[in-house]
Amino acid sequence: MTAPPFPIAPHPISAEVRLAYVLRHFRMAYEAVPQVSIGYEGLRPQVEVADAAEGFFNEQQPYPPAPTQRQWLGRTIPFFFDPEPQKPLLELLPGSRAFIHADVLSAAFYLLSGWQEYFSEERDQHGRFPYSASVQHRYGFVTVPVVNYYFDVLKTAVEHVTGQQLQLRRWANGASWAAFITHDIDNLYSAWKAPAKAALRQGQLLSFGRQLWQHFTTPDAWDNLRQVQETVASYGAKSTFFFLPEHRRAADGTPNADYAIHTLKSDIAALETAGAEISLHGGIGAANNYSELMREIGLMAGQHHSWLRLSTIVIRELTHMARQYGIKNGIRFHYLCWEPRLTSTMLDDLAFAYDSTLGFAEHYGFRNSYCLPFYPFNFANGEPSTFLEIPLNVMDATLYHPRYLQLAPEEILPALTPMFQEIERFGGVCTVLWHNENFDPANENTGPRQFAEIMEYLRSRRVAFVNGREICELVN
Repeated sequence: MTAPPFPIAPHPISAEVRLAYVLRHFRMAYEAVPQVSIGYEGLRPQVEVADAAEGFFNEQQPYPPAPTQRQWLGRTIPFFFDPEPQKPLLELLPGSRAFIHADVLSAAFYLLSGWQEYFSEERDQHGRFPYSASVQHRYGFVTVPVVNYYFDVLKTAVEHVTGQQLQLRRWANGASWAAFITHDIDNLYSAWKAPAKAALRQGQLLSFGRQLWQHFTTPDAWDNLRQVQETVASYGAKSTFFFLPEHRRAADGTPNADYAIHTLKSDIAALETAGAEISLHGGIGAANNYSELMREIGLMAGQHHSWLRLSTIVIRELTHMARQYGIKNGIRFHYLCWEPRLTSTMLDDLAFAYDSTLGFAEHYGFRNSYCLPFYPFNFANGEPSTFLEIPLNVMDATLYHPRYLQLAPEEILPALTPMFQEIERFGGVCTVLWHNENFDPANENTGPRQFAEIMEYLRSRRVAFVNGREICELVN
């Protein structure tokens, strides 16, 4: 599958626009950054950065020249736009000046903005930009928040020229890092299907009949919303549930929800009363279809008081109402679908507070090479988006799905720990997606035990457990 055509010609991205975008996020990453000039040579800044992009951003190529490899903070980091690697990365000069020989401003913009996926034509069977086409895969740094390392170079330069030490931002109760625990609710009534089908294939009719009997006489093992909320709360954490309003299959047969959202009114109200956050899980096709996304907003809004009650308003009026009042909830798209040329503009238009889709389904880590919330870049208008992206770092399906990593249960926490350490190092947010169906004790691969190990680790590191709405309040 290839990317859709550009809806409009991409807006030219000047050096000034790139600089402003990167420095906005640099200042968001630290507490009280002092006034200091950072830029390229012509601006005569206190912190001067080599201008080495050489017209790359005037073209529409998805990939720059290969990065060099330099040492920073004790590890090897890829630096794009670094034509003179023989020179020191950072020179601290007399007279309160500093010079960075790699173009960390262009490199940070390239990774953080998602330039590669906007201009790449590569898409997988679900219309997603694939991990296999990314620079993170090509150069092996998906588990390294490279932009945070670039920012640390800038931080060191700023500290030299100002004589002031910069501190990483803090989270709730002064915690040095945060965790965002989320659940996509795709299935509530389908736990019986796989064992029943297996029994039927193997000719075990008695077992098949037992599965059918249990299905019709007892609650489904995945009908466990309260259990999920209480399990997460037992760690002092808060759950964010993403509910899927669409229950019809997509045109290509890909499943959406196995439930109808209007039947869950009391369940959702009980979750919210217990302190959980409720957000939207956009169905297959909603990430690149304005009318479909608005229809799903209407379905969600019509049954739950936290969303605007728009169920009786025709679709053409939904846009007006959403823009006027703002959808203050967050969203994550089913199957992590995201079309770089369309989705950001749609979420801007509908005034969503945040999204948490941007992670690779195929591998845990950092899709935009950054471990803090950020504002995606809207290439259509050449400006940052208005919604906050809370990057997704690890999804349960990634760890064991036959098309993904296939980690053994005992390998999961050791594999994830270095990534967690990187997030903690830079005061970031660790976003975890654990589907409700994987709280079923029958799952021994990515089930309750593996989730408990992750939560025990996070709690042991004194993380602040926060939800999406709180992240937005803390960042803004």
